[in-house]
This record gives sequence, structure tokens and C-alpha cells, in this order.
Amino acid sequence: MRDAVVVLPTYNEAENLEAIVGAILAAEPRCDVLVVDDDSPDGTGRIADRLSAGNPRVGVLHRARKEGLGRAYLAGFARALAQGYAFVLEMDADFSHDPAYLPRLLAAAADADLVLGSRYAPGGGTRNWGLPRRWLSRGGSLYARTILGVPIRDLTGGFKCFRREALLALDLATVESGGYSFQIELTWRALCLGLRVVEVPIVFTDRRVGQSKMSRAIFLEAIGLVWKLRAGRRTLPRARGGAKP
Repeated sequence: MRDAVVVLPTYNEAENLEAIVGAILAAEPRCDVLVVDDDSPDGTGRIADRLSAGNPRVGVLHRARKEGLGRAYLAGFARALAQGYAFVLEMDADFSHDPAYLPRLLAAAADADLVLGSRYAPGGGTRNWGLPRRWLSRGGSLYARTILGVPIRDLTGGFKCFRREALLALDLATVESGGYSFQIELTWRALCLGLRVVEVPIVFTDRRVGQSKMSRAIFLEAIGLVWKLRAGRRTLPRARGGAKP
């Protein structure tokens, strides 16, 4: 069985891709990289192919069109599972998630099923965000946490490490979310299964270059999703969630 892979969805990340792939490979020798490109018009996919041709630790999955972050991750997860990886990680391609945290997430996964890189666990935080965005992010996580009744501080974050067995248990074929609410849904499913979910503090830094993919539609999808999840499962098993120092 292969060790670990970082699934890296991309859409118009030509300015970031080569640097972030190099940083990931340097930060954690256990990690390969799988770039999942949604037919980026800026040539991101061609850059990914070049990187893959020059390094066996880099793989590429080309998708025909942009269908949302969640769909890109699901395609990447399916490829990673088929290739036999023991740990599957996800992170952004724009350096908002620092590759230096990868060893910490993998270390925590030694006794957890799902590890969350958490902005709101003690010791975590954000950098280069204005006050409105900080309020929106914290408020969104608090809203989801309150409606769903879970102990997780950062439900909307996208820096995660799954054990292979956890991903297989989540029944990925039935995941409904397409946008950023995908992050809430997968953590919720893990908690509903009673999986061990822990949070590791990270500092999230606003993207270096390029434009944010966040939109009003994505935000509204997340608001509606938490009520749908709550209606579908009103009680949780004795989930072993919490923050890991």
C-alpha cells in the first residue's frame, strides 16, 4: 500500500501550481501530489502534466469541465483510493494552507480517522484577512456547529487528512454538496459514523495571487445544507470529536 497523497484541486492556478507542488513535496517526503484540474483555461493542466512528467510523485487527473470543489475532490479521492494510498489529504493550491503543516496532520492521523487543520482551535488563526471576512468565516463555522450540535470548531475548513478506511466508510458516491459546503458534509458524515475526528491548529493565510473562488451561491448552499443534514440525522452517536493540541 502506498503511503500518503495530497489531492490538489485546481482551476486557473497557473501562477501558483509549480510553487505549491514543490513546497508540498519538500515539506513531507511521505506525500505524493494528485493535481485535479477542471480544464483551466489559463493552462494549469499543462503545467501539471509537465510537473508529472518530471517527477513520479506527481499525478494529474484532468476533468472535462468545472463542476465545483466538492466534485473535484470526490474524483481525486476515488483516484487516490484506487491507487492504494493509506492517507488522503486535501488542501488549497493557493498557499492559504501552508504545506509546513502536512507532517503535523499526518502525525495526528496516527490515532485519528479524520484530522482537520483548524483555524479556530487554540493556537490557530488567520492572516491577511479583513474584519468582515473574519466575521463571516467565524460566524459560518459557529452557525454550522450550533445547528448540527457538534464539538468541532472549524467545520468549513478545507485542510484535512483522512485515513483510507474513513474515506471508504463515508459512502462518497452519495455526497450531495458541490461547493465549499462539501467540507461540512464530510466532517458531519464522519461524526455520524462515530469516527475519531480531531482538530490541529493552523494559521490560514489569504491567497498569494489569483482570485478567490468564493461566491454568494456557494455561501447560500452552505447555509441550506446544515439544515438538510440536521433533518436527515437528528442525533449523533458518541462521536469521538475534539481538538488535539
